[in-house]
Amino acid sequence: MNLFKTRLHLIFVILFSTLLLVNFNRCSYSFTGASVPSHLKTIAIPVTEDRSPAAIPGIRELLTDELIQKFIDDNSLQVAEGTTADAILECVITNVTDVPSIVSAGEQVSSRRLTVNVKVLYKDLVKKTTVFDENFTNYGDYVPGGSVNDREPAIETALDKISEDILLAVVSGW
Repeated sequence: MNLFKTRLHLIFVILFSTLLLVNFNRCSYSFTGASVPSHLKTIAIPVTEDRSPAAIPGIRELLTDELIQKFIDDNSLQVAEGTTADAILECVITNVTDVPSIVSAGEQVSSRRLTVNVKVLYKDLVKKTTVFDENFTNYGDYVPGGSVNDREPAIETALDKISEDILLAVVSGW
């Protein structure tokens, strides 16, 4: 009788675990296209404006390229020309700061933080409404070494993070 209870208990545990696993796999969730209204199929992403005092060469093109690539990879909205798009994403780099983030003994700067601020206006061109008008900020850290090129990975990191934040705001902010 004890062996029968043990086997019955084992069968119950296996069945319950299998059922739990099957239901868990069914409940997976993704932001991709989850909240984009059905009337929006395409988005225009014009070249980002740079109104920052820093005026870093090429930063506006880098952010524009990052955004376009994020939307292509996400596939929730197709990137299109402004004249045919259902929505538009207008971005303006408003500020870039580059400050020490880690200062070690003897006031030696061992890490710097480059922070980028972007004002984003997202418009639904079909319904002629502004979906959001928000500021996005993110950063990248780098080790100073004396060359201006040392900052490039930090700029790329900050722009990658901001473009990801913007994409998530567009596809999940409804």
